[in-house]
Amino acid sequence: MTDAVLLETRGAVRIVTLNRPDRLNALNADLHAGLSAAFDAIAADDAIRAVLLTGAGRGFCAGADLGQGIGASTDLGESLDKQYNPLVRKMRALPKPIVSAVNGVAAGAGVNIALAGDIIIAARSASFTQAFIRIGLVPDAGGSYFLPRLVGDAKARALAMLGETISAEQAEALGMLYRVYDDVDFATEALTLATNLAAKPTQALAAIKNAFNASSGNSLDTQLNLERDLQRQMGRTPDFAEGVKAFLEKRPAQFTGRAA
Repeated sequence: MTDAVLLETRGAVRIVTLNRPDRLNALNADLHAGLSAAFDAIAADDAIRAVLLTGAGRGFCAGADLGQGIGASTDLGESLDKQYNPLVRKMRALPKPIVSAVNGVAAGAGVNIALAGDIIIAARSASFTQAFIRIGLVPDAGGSYFLPRLVGDAKARALAMLGETISAEQAEALGMLYRVYDDVDFATEALTLATNLAAKPTQALAAIKNAFNASSGNSLDTQLNLERDLQRQMGRTPDFAEGVKAFLEKRPAQFTGRAA
């Protein structure tokens, strides 16, 4: 594992920290490799039931590192195919919830990688910029997919075309975020949220991700059928049995996250 990504385990939560603070955690080959390996390891580890993704220092992620020899002769499509797109797909397919904890500057692909998480939160001092237009590019890393679905087409087009920087409060008001926390409480609140998710029925969380991922491309009939199939699967899990038993016994449920 590269030093560009730091890993820490707190109970059933894996904390994944982008660790290039001198470059505002701008994405380079080492950081991509570290993130890819981190999510592969999380997917394979049943003891990990939630992920907290954040950045070291005063930034979450400033997007691609433009100081890494990127220029007019660079095939940016190849970079997306080999690094950014597999990462976004891996995050969306991960059968465990990801909390994107935006602790500072998020720009370009840094914003959109945060949006690839399941629950996005931000420190009050955080900022968000779809910076691509500033250098003659289009939103990538899923930005043209996530943004319209979160904030609506009109606002998404304006954010992408104008390249304006917005505050955490503005991002929350637009619907990009779940919640904004004061800076002094942010790390604690982020870990508390991820820990809460890790205690929930892991199989049901994975099924929720599956359902929401499919929803935007499905007809109502197709989505109703998917809900039926997923609910059938969930009804056979130990956590469903435990949830019902705990409800009837008027006690907190103790979910294990096991499939069977």
